[in-house]
Amino acid sequence: MKNTCRFLSVCAVILILSAPVGAQTEFEDLFKTIVKLRSNVPQDARTATSLGTEREGNGILIDAEGHILTIGYLILEADSVEVTLFDGQTTSAVLVGYDHESGFGLVKAKMPLSMKPVELGESSMLGEGDLILAVSYGGKDAVQGARVVSRNEFAGYWEYLLENAIFTAPPISGFGGAALIGSDGRLVGIGSLFTQVTVAGLGAIPCNMFVPIDLLKPILEDLKTIGRTRLPPKPWIGLYAEESHGRVIVIRTAPNGPADKAGVKRTDVIVKVKDQPVKGLADLYRKIWDIGKAGVDVPVTVLHGTQLVEINIKSDDRRRHFRFNRHGRELVQLK
Repeated sequence: MKNTCRFLSVCAVILILSAPVGAQTEFEDLFKTIVKLRSNVPQDARTATSLGTEREGNGILIDAEGHILTIGYLILEADSVEVTLFDGQTTSAVLVGYDHESGFGLVKAKMPLSMKPVELGESSMLGEGDLILAVSYGGKDAVQGARVVSRNEFAGYWEYLLENAIFTAPPISGFGGAALIGSDGRLVGIGSLFTQVTVAGLGAIPCNMFVPIDLLKPILEDLKTIGRTRLPPKPWIGLYAEESHGRVIVIRTAPNGPADKAGVKRTDVIVKVKDQPVKGLADLYRKIWDIGKAGVDVPVTVLHGTQLVEINIKSDDRRRHFRFNRHGRELVQLK
């Protein structure tokens, strides 16, 4: 793995230094679009315990208006956000939007930014084996070459599902909100997690998961104008679970969330949804979401100890559960 990391880092440097002078200038402009984000979250925020009250990561300038794209958990429920530019200059930013489905977060710098925004690429064109650049804040020293090792679904324990996530290796440490740059110099993904993926012939290898940029394009204007997508919210039951050999086991429930109120307990196994067997996390989420939009009843069968128990969960809109102030006021809610 060390040799692979060294090889890909050298590839990244060669890609930059061997490019024509004009292209090298574009790379320099690209590095300037990567900023450091530091957010402060109130102690009483719902995510304070799990994600902390002081969060730090990366963001990418995506337009001339000063909008900075990042991974949403860095700014979720924050009451202040500080932006550090490539030259060390700092400014504050306002929260603009957050999308639970993709995981994207959007802030806007309060002062005009002189950098040239990054261009959005086509993540759908990215395939296994492609060489890319993973870029975090810090200029050339924060650039690492990597390869796409998988394009596959990703099911997160927090009721989160991506159909075609981007997995890259070797992993970078500063992955939160990092930019994934394609061979054309355009943005194709936003860093989310450190995880592992199974590769044929290699077994389980450490990697990063990036959210595909194509998921941003249909919702970007909504995020800018109303802070969220206009699509009907999916039913949320407030469940945190893990998958083991196809079984979905409850880790915990969101306090006062739908599953908690309905009586779902830690270590319960979710066996069925609407009398249909559950085969893993992704299958659980799809079965819940197929019932209808937020507010619908979700009947589940759980294995509680040695007994099967039928529980009816009144789902909710996840946005009501988390505090999100947009431009100093509550996030717009659409009927």
